[in-house]
Amino acid sequence: MDPMYRGDGLAIVVVDYGSSALLAEHLVAVEHELPEALIVVVHNPTSAAERQAVERLVAERGWTAVYPASNLGFGGGVNAGVAAALEDETTTTLMLLNPDASIGAEATALLVDRARQDPLALVGPTVRRPDGRPWSSGHLLSMHSGAMRSLASTAPSDDPGPWMPWLSGACLVLSATLWRTVGGFDEDYFLYWEDVDLSKRVLDAGGSIVFLPEAVALHDEGGTHDDGTGGSRAKSPTYYYYNVVNRLRFAAVHLDEELRRRWLRGSPRASWQILLRGGRRQFLHPVAPLGSAWRGHRDGRALVKRAAAGPYGGVSTGTPVALPEEETA
Repeated sequence: MDPMYRGDGLAIVVVDYGSSALLAEHLVAVEHELPEALIVVVHNPTSAAERQAVERLVAERGWTAVYPASNLGFGGGVNAGVAAALEDETTTTLMLLNPDASIGAEATALLVDRARQDPLALVGPTVRRPDGRPWSSGHLLSMHSGAMRSLASTAPSDDPGPWMPWLSGACLVLSATLWRTVGGFDEDYFLYWEDVDLSKRVLDAGGSIVFLPEAVALHDEGGTHDDGTGGSRAKSPTYYYYNVVNRLRFAAVHLDEELRRRWLRGSPRASWQILLRGGRRQFLHPVAPLGSAWRGHRDGRALVKRAAAGPYGGVSTGTPVALPEEETA
């Protein structure tokens, strides 16, 4: 592998939502590292000022842009961006990157080389915060309970699993072949859990989940989903709602009835753990976070009930499947 790889055949797809300043900071830096890569920005609309800022940046940098009329969410935005990228027949490999994330040429070379060696591999790096602390080191999802843990975790667990590996959508690399095989993101998730769902469908299609710890991307956590206060750990109501509801959406789409019921019973506890990601100070003003989590649980419960009504349950295009007793992570 050539460590001076500069991005030929690579398309980088970034979904923007009110984050033109992040694009100017992070994506411009990525472009300097990978000048030959095709860069596609999907601008989910927020305000006229943001649209103008993105248009100026796109024109200045010579990027490709997609301007949907309405907010497509993360998964829908990525799907639109990849469709634009694949209009270029030279595109063979895709990098999906958050607007608050950045990555260098050498780390990109490791990821792209692995994806090109195995066109059915979904590949992800170590993702670190700017201060060097880990943000994502690959993940495991318990199909038994919906619990999550890091691939790097050595803590004992009494959860019997099976445990499914998945990779964060903050930075993913895969072949155009794999993208076409799995059909991209399930847009019903809108925000959060679409990367878990994608990982599951890659495995169902006979692909593999490949975590490369030696490849490192940086993630400016909070740039895209904080509560707007700047000094608080609290997440936005949108963050809480979609993390809670999409946990149960995943169960409704992919699990058998017994496991769906188990995940539903565990939803209040899981919702509380999601809320705690924003710290306890937010509960000085608890209406917004608690209300968002409650609505997520309510709507997720409805999805689980719909899934029990018959094939597909009207929930998504994915087919619910019973899991084997053992699954190798």
